[in-house]
Amino acid sequence: MTSTWTEPANTPLALLLLGQGTDPASERGVDCPGDLPAPSDPDLVARATAAKAALGDRVFVLGHHYQRDEVIQFADVTGDSFKLAREAAARPDAEFIVFCGVHFMAESADILTTEAQKVVLPDLAAGCSMADMAVLGQVETAWEQFTDLGIAGDVVPVTYMNSSADIKGFVGRNGGVVCTSSNAKRALDWAFEQGQKVFFLPDQHLGRNTAVLDMGFTLDDCVLYDPHKPGGGLTAEQLRDAKMILWRGHCSVHGRFTIESVREVRERVPGVNVIVHPECRHEVVRAADQVGSTEYIIKALEAAPAGSAWAVGTELNLVRRMALEHPDKRIMFLDRAVCYCSTMNRIDLPHLVWALEELVAGRVPNQITVDPDTAKYARVALDQMLALP
Repeated sequence: MTSTWTEPANTPLALLLLGQGTDPASERGVDCPGDLPAPSDPDLVARATAAKAALGDRVFVLGHHYQRDEVIQFADVTGDSFKLAREAAARPDAEFIVFCGVHFMAESADILTTEAQKVVLPDLAAGCSMADMAVLGQVETAWEQFTDLGIAGDVVPVTYMNSSADIKGFVGRNGGVVCTSSNAKRALDWAFEQGQKVFFLPDQHLGRNTAVLDMGFTLDDCVLYDPHKPGGGLTAEQLRDAKMILWRGHCSVHGRFTIESVREVRERVPGVNVIVHPECRHEVVRAADQVGSTEYIIKALEAAPAGSAWAVGTELNLVRRMALEHPDKRIMFLDRAVCYCSTMNRIDLPHLVWALEELVAGRVPNQITVDPDTAKYARVALDQMLALP
């Protein structure tokens, strides 16, 4: 059956988001030591296959759902960030974990794996703009403010999996928990059993959407803490009255979807089902038919009846892959414009080949390590998530 997938038009910005370009003002460009294969090299697939075969069971390759197909084909397991970190931890015999994702994911894998294992990120420029929006010093300043106001004892920190090891460590030190987009409500339920307020990091939209749509809070119960404004831009009264103190962070991909995108696709495709990720803006989530994590979206599309139409609000690589895998359904991107995760797309086939061939040569490239103290407390917060009912 022929697929109904229509590729959004490329633009110079889209090519940058795809990773086919650089922007020194917004990216942490990191050159690979050694010789990076050219993208035009016709032998890249054969080289990756040969290097992976030479390493055998010594290497375990993880591929996030948002990775390019050229990389995903070499992944031993695909999934979201937490699933992949758990898969890495479940392979203690693998000497090398090659994580085709972004920096915070590789950090989590390093925290959850053994000291003998080495986690490799094929391109160190593969960061996460959302995770970078919560800097430890800024978060500690906010906590000092809560302490000065006398409310810190009532506040439980909760951080999204999409955060740095430093932030996870901060949360672990202060009696909090890590959450994913799948278990955010369970994490918040637990947090409100421990205290009266939640300090939610770093994605404001997941925190707000979960609190309001899943837990019955109002928008007035949520305040937005802006680390770039004195006192977070909030008064003492606002902080004392708030139930949810949301960090001013967001996903650069999911934040692009607008209510206009939803209205436009409903007008263009009668009967379309709109399904979005909870990292999307509150008004977009409210206007959608279904909301859920990446894994939720995948399962919903797999279970959808033939002939149904779906507009999907998440990263484009995944939406395209689902459309091509299910040609009996009309699966389209929610936005008319290209919307890749730019940092996730920094990992391409040349970087993967380079990383694997370096391992074959006995060199460990781009190893990701978390210092022991940070790892200890980050593990506390991660273990608390695993213990959620």
